[in-house]
Amino acid sequence: MSLLKNKIAIVTGGTSGIGLATVKRFVEEGAYVFIAGRRQAELDKAVAEIGENVTGVKTDISRLDDLDRFYETVAKWGKIDVIFAGAAFVEKTMTDGATPEHFDKTFNTNARGTYFTVQRALPHLNDGASIILVASAGKDKGLPGRST
Repeated sequence: MSLLKNKIAIVTGGTSGIGLATVKRFVEEGAYVFIAGRRQAELDKAVAEIGENVTGVKTDISRLDDLDRFYETVAKWGKIDVIFAGAAFVEKTMTDGATPEHFDKTFNTNARGTYFTVQRALPHLNDGASIILVASAGKDKGLPGRST
């Protein structure tokens, strides 16, 4: 039996890496998945690679108006059963540390954006919905200079 048959899932950061692998698995398990991503070309590529039961919506999760538009699109299909919040911004920082602009860009996606991804979704969740928050210890796992 498919674990997610007839379920609606959203995945932020679903155009590459663990997010894309999650989208593929959710679709294999029977879900219809909406991917929120900042770059249209990568969204189109991910949707084409998956092929069915997936919609990509250009969304910058650091922008509340983008999140609202994303959830308006999803709401046309029904209530959300699974949120996989995995979007993140990673950029190499300078040796002497991040600039205020770099910090703002990183924080606005990785912390603020994830928070509001969930907050804005709450009215759209089915009873018993799952919320999966993805975090990284990239700085401690061999990616020095890529953490704010």
